[in-house]
Amino acid sequence: MDKEQQILNHIRMNPFISQQELSSKVGLSRPAVANYIANLTRRGEIKGRGYILREESSIVCIGGANTDLKARTNQKVRLYSSNPVKMIEACGGVARNFAENLSRLGVNTSLMTCVGDDKEGNWILKETKGQGVDVSQVWVLPTERTGTYTTLLDIDGESIVSMADMNIYEKITTSMFEEKWSHIVASQAVYLDTNIPKECISYLIKRCRDENIPLYIDPVSSAKAQKLPFRLDGVELLLPNREEAEMLAETKIDSIKDCQLACEKMRQRGVQKVIITLGDQGVYYFSTEESGHLPAFETEVVDVTGAGEAFASFAIYGIMNQESLFSACQLGLAGAALTLQTEKSISSFLKPDNIHEIVNQFS
Repeated sequence: MDKEQQILNHIRMNPFISQQELSSKVGLSRPAVANYIANLTRRGEIKGRGYILREESSIVCIGGANTDLKARTNQKVRLYSSNPVKMIEACGGVARNFAENLSRLGVNTSLMTCVGDDKEGNWILKETKGQGVDVSQVWVLPTERTGTYTTLLDIDGESIVSMADMNIYEKITTSMFEEKWSHIVASQAVYLDTNIPKECISYLIKRCRDENIPLYIDPVSSAKAQKLPFRLDGVELLLPNREEAEMLAETKIDSIKDCQLACEKMRQRGVQKVIITLGDQGVYYFSTEESGHLPAFETEVVDVTGAGEAFASFAIYGIMNQESLFSACQLGLAGAALTLQTEKSISSFLKPDNIHEIVNQFS
């Protein structure tokens, strides 16, 4: 069978296949594949380019989805002793929370993660789908247990200690992402957290760079941030907190000036934009066009869980809608402030029609 016929057969099987994927399947360079497709289109064999069309205003969210178990005490925590607490269970996971937040803002989102074939996994899929997120690309692994995140919160809603059972994500492989690449390449952008294996992270960074897909990365924790490759070319936005930024930039951050130095070092690794979240001290944002510090919006803190994902989702919502980095960070701070006011990991007040009013409310 000649190369032209092979390309046609692959397109028939998967109308959304990318040119890069076709290249690897038929053993040709990507430019050569592009020439074949151009010829087939001119001859009318291909009536359009559905196989590489991207869906407007859509984002694939890749990473963690788990149950959040939050134990909140109404008094000072006593270590090595029994503490009376109120237990709260919610759907969680960095990528999952991000996907729901963006869906609430009116963005078409899909989630790519793995859960066990158990009660918790089924609950997460049902609840997430109910919030408008496409969960059709989630892997359900029959012999694995759905991930859990357990945290102890003090009287002020701050986390004292957290424990995460995320072993299920180690079952994800690069070949699993390759099989789903046609879904990924059809999106406008990709959001990635570092819960998945190191080799998968490197694979996604490279593929998104090769396909010119905007990629936003949340390092999740200083330990998991070590999974990131040194070269981050093609990554549009990196969203570390202070500790993660210190690790990635190999520098101590004790001041706003230190933030600028850390961002410059991360930029040298190939990242286009960096936003360092500083907890109650706000955020520091950096790109070649603009940089600066924004203080956190004052609000009542009920529970800190989910505030980071809320900031990320609002900020990326702004970036996807061509806002400046300064304005995007304002949106992010407003989203975080709303989420801090509730025991839930996702605020029910996140709505697209009043997003700028939310900024005015907290400014």
